[in-house]
Amino acid sequence: MANLLTLIRFLLLFVLVAMAYEAPPVVQQIDVLLLILIIALDGLDGYVARKRGETSMFGSVFDIAVDRVVENVLWIVLADLDLVPIWVAIVFITRSLLVDTIRGHAAAQGKTPFGMMRSGWGKFIVASRFMRGLYGAVKATAFGWLFFIQPWPSLYPELWSRWSGVFSDVSDTLVYLSVAICILRAIPVIIEFATSEEVLRKSRSLQGMQ
Repeated sequence: MANLLTLIRFLLLFVLVAMAYEAPPVVQQIDVLLLILIIALDGLDGYVARKRGETSMFGSVFDIAVDRVVENVLWIVLADLDLVPIWVAIVFITRSLLVDTIRGHAAAQGKTPFGMMRSGWGKFIVASRFMRGLYGAVKATAFGWLFFIQPWPSLYPELWSRWSGVFSDVSDTLVYLSVAICILRAIPVIIEFATSEEVLRKSRSLQGMQ
């Protein structure tokens, strides 16, 4: 059941994308409701898995993979729709590739994504519920706001003409805050990986062979 919810979330993403491009502006207004459903299912699938005893390696990997696809696809779509600068999508994609590659290496050593953090500051920024919740809330708000206002220039031209500057300021604030937290949470992962005993030992070994 939990994996089915994750699959539904995955499929709804592409319904949202199709509507953002092809649906009439009046219909695009429900995109934000689809987004809320996708986000809600993200929390529900984990709860169902724990409640029904359906936790598994496949389910965990599938859930994380869908999380990444949802996030990266949404940023790419928003950039393509000219609702955010293209560099924003590039930052998020680069960050996810770097961090997920490092975490994949750590998993091969038997470490969990959050358990691999050694320092107190690293654990707080990367693994604490507060920072994870803040990051998720800011991104969800940014996505919701941007898809919410997407059809407004067509639906409410006078309102948009009068308040577009304010709307853009709200968008920029949410997007830049998302980017800042994204980078902030990546820094400890990269630093602690680069300074881990295993990496330093292998670096010294390679230097000794040269």
